[in-house]
Amino acid sequence: MMNVLYFAWVRERIGLPREEVETDAATVADLVAELRAREERYEVAFSDLSALRVAVDQELTDFDAPLKGAREVAFFPPMTGG
Repeated sequence: MMNVLYFAWVRERIGLPREEVETDAATVADLVAELRAREERYEVAFSDLSALRVAVDQELTDFDAPLKGAREVAFFPPMTGG
């Protein structure tokens, strides 16, 4: 099982702040494909990956990052400073 966290508008579109997901995904992109296939709300939330950032076990990474041994994946929009 893997903890999947959603922040900001990703959370709003999916309707959950977090969930436990059973997955055999090898990469973050594979996990996204599994999530998108679940329901339309996931398809909408992950429709434009260029508008998302991802962290695996609290380390910023890319969508091609491996998930072997990972316990947590977080999805969020890019941060802006001020």
